[in-house]
Amino acid sequence: MRFSKTFLAAGFTASVFAAPIPDEDIGECYWEPETTSSALAVVATSTSASLLLSPSSLSVSTTLATKSASIISSANSTSTTLSASSASTSIATSSSSTSLVATSASTSIAASLAATKLVSSSSVATPSTSSAAATTAATTSATTSAVASSSSSAASASSSGALEWLGVNESGAEFGTGNIPGVLGTDYTWPLTSSIQTLMDKGMNIFRIPFLMERLAQGTITASLDATYLADLKTIVSYITAAGGHAVIDPHNYGRYSGSVITSTSDFQTFWQNVATEFKSDSNVVFDCNNEFHDMPSNTLVASLNQACIDGVRAAGATTQYVFVEGTSYTGAWTWVSSGNGDAMVGLTDPSDKIVYEMHQYLDSDGSGTSDTCVSSTIGSERIAAATAWLKANNKKGILGEFAGGANSVCETAVTGLVDALTAASDVWMGAMWWGGGPWWADYIFSMEPPSGTGYTAYVDTLAKYI
Repeated sequence: MRFSKTFLAAGFTASVFAAPIPDEDIGECYWEPETTSSALAVVATSTSASLLLSPSSLSVSTTLATKSASIISSANSTSTTLSASSASTSIATSSSSTSLVATSASTSIAASLAATKLVSSSSVATPSTSSAAATTAATTSATTSAVASSSSSAASASSSGALEWLGVNESGAEFGTGNIPGVLGTDYTWPLTSSIQTLMDKGMNIFRIPFLMERLAQGTITASLDATYLADLKTIVSYITAAGGHAVIDPHNYGRYSGSVITSTSDFQTFWQNVATEFKSDSNVVFDCNNEFHDMPSNTLVASLNQACIDGVRAAGATTQYVFVEGTSYTGAWTWVSSGNGDAMVGLTDPSDKIVYEMHQYLDSDGSGTSDTCVSSTIGSERIAAATAWLKANNKKGILGEFAGGANSVCETAVTGLVDALTAASDVWMGAMWWGGGPWWADYIFSMEPPSGTGYTAYVDTLAKYI
């Protein structure tokens, strides 16, 4: 899910400039305090917004963001959402309120913003391969049985504890993309080990740690890793793995470095060899190749970058860890097959045979996670049915790297149905991670931050039953 946001922190104006999201699936929640244009920006169209922090107000500009989400705030705000489908070339507009309350350490921030986000679908070219037709046919055939299985198995699957992993995305280190390298505590933060411990005490056993490639490898993608940022990342990772959990290292870059699409598989492999070298002795580390590729030149490039990631990790001597691979179209589960991800990614290889296909899924009308209103009480199981069928047809393993739903009865039923469906298909689904945790989420609609995050209070005990 993507959202644009602007807020005032410690007396500084922070504006977000990030990439537009003209892809089929919209998959992840994220915000970032910034002062300059985002490093992830590819095409940005800005609009004016007012930021209110009593007693004064400041005028700032916001742009089409790489992420957009509705977040409850103490002030009024509006946004306009455009949804477009390239298949029908029709555009529907809707509006919803978005606002943000951000807090850190000793500072509480309440902001009101007006943002415009563009969400458009784009067809992604399917590579020409001899297996494409056979794969599609097998997946189509399996989809019917997957939908039926999800419906019939949901009731019995709940609370079975069949999932290997269930956990939370822990945000903070990927914030502030407009200030590189940025200042810790102002532009970005790190997750709190105390919050992670609370979630572990509830039974959570996997945590995804987003970070920025530009902070870790500064200047160029092949640069030596920054010692300070790396040490902070290692502190969080080691805390999780020492306690027996799995830590997912996630470059939250959308297939881009310093605003440009990554096209050099050689450079990407070098980056991953450098990173994996630092964690090769920890078997509970998971390497997540890149967050939510979108608007890439081709699906073939996405597959090639994922293969380079795998090759770099193994070349570093990290042979026991899982590697999570993500597709284009924001790696959405509900568009995994239709976007061409299935055909493009099916041929990835790993000498350690530890590839896991990471997908993301939200339950609002456009799949963006910008609303706490779910389409229906059954939408959770419905949206992963085709992906489940693809995993089964191709003998692959998958994980939902991001998912969430609002704190209301319809969403609670839908989320339960989603995790029931994952559990019923635990032969192919290894687990799921809620979006999102982290100390700067404040009153965000899906916050899994203890002790009072909206998502935490509504869902933590329900989710813990599945571990």
